[in-house]
Amino acid sequence: MIALIICSFFIAPPNLEVQAAGEEEHLPERMELFKKMEAATQIPWYYLAAVDQYERSLRFSRKDLPKPENPISIYFPDSEWAGPLNPDPQDTNPKTITLFEGIGVDGNSDGIADRNDDEDVLAAFAHYILRYGIDEDNFKIALWNYYQRDKSVSMIMGKAKLYKNYGHLDLGGKAFPLPLRFNYSYKNTWGDARGWGGRRIHEGTDIFADYGVPVRSTCYGVIEMKGWNRFGGWRLGIRDINNTYHYFAHLSGFAKDLKVGQTVEPGMLIGGVGSSGYGPPGTSGKFPPHLHYGMYKDNGYTEWSFDPYPYLRVWERQEHQKKR
Repeated sequence: MIALIICSFFIAPPNLEVQAAGEEEHLPERMELFKKMEAATQIPWYYLAAVDQYERSLRFSRKDLPKPENPISIYFPDSEWAGPLNPDPQDTNPKTITLFEGIGVDGNSDGIADRNDDEDVLAAFAHYILRYGIDEDNFKIALWNYYQRDKSVSMIMGKAKLYKNYGHLDLGGKAFPLPLRFNYSYKNTWGDARGWGGRRIHEGTDIFADYGVPVRSTCYGVIEMKGWNRFGGWRLGIRDINNTYHYFAHLSGFAKDLKVGQTVEPGMLIGGVGSSGYGPPGTSGKFPPHLHYGMYKDNGYTEWSFDPYPYLRVWERQEHQKKR
């Protein structure tokens, strides 16, 4: 079970529906920049897109990073851009930046290395990647040396797989986890006390339905985890492009051929409602059948649970509207 962690500089994620709506207008411009950099460096566009989306999500989920204002969201602090020993942290001269070992470069040949210019920012990260190589293994090494965190590398590679598979950037769509044609009920249970296995809080929303009712992916994402947990029984974890982890527990079983590392999309069958859990593998029937659905946010340092109920209501309402 993922611990609930609250730190002073972490904030709950914003309304993802509002965030996604504001991002849509930048998608064509962003893709054009990625393709242009791919042509110049041979770095696959989906690698660049994955890094950019990872950093965009960080900037929306933390107080210590400025919110993105440009289409490209890769962020370099002044000292990293200009060089740690550069007496001018706002330096935009490519020659002196190179002298002080800054990462900043002139990506659009205007003679200025501007960390607020999308082409310069993207070129700077591309030049960093080129120090290692553009094949997958070297790209992963470059990512680890840059972020110093295995989970960050894993999330970026997952996003790259999604972008490569689907061939576009618009992967923010969502779906309600159960088909609306079935009978189900749920209320806001996030934060309620739980006693089995020790004192803890409920990190999700319980959606009660009949045994075997189909459970669907709520997002475009990559399956990070599949198997048994003594709390959640048969459970599945999916990571979406916003660094959010979607957790499905107490399943009766999994969809055929579903495996870790596989990409999924909104509405795709992943399992069935069950009552598994609260014991060793195979334990079932200790509570009425239901889906435990949880959401967790990763901000580059840690991961914490947040209330999925408002999101479920939005996705449910959107599906009802589509059927009208």
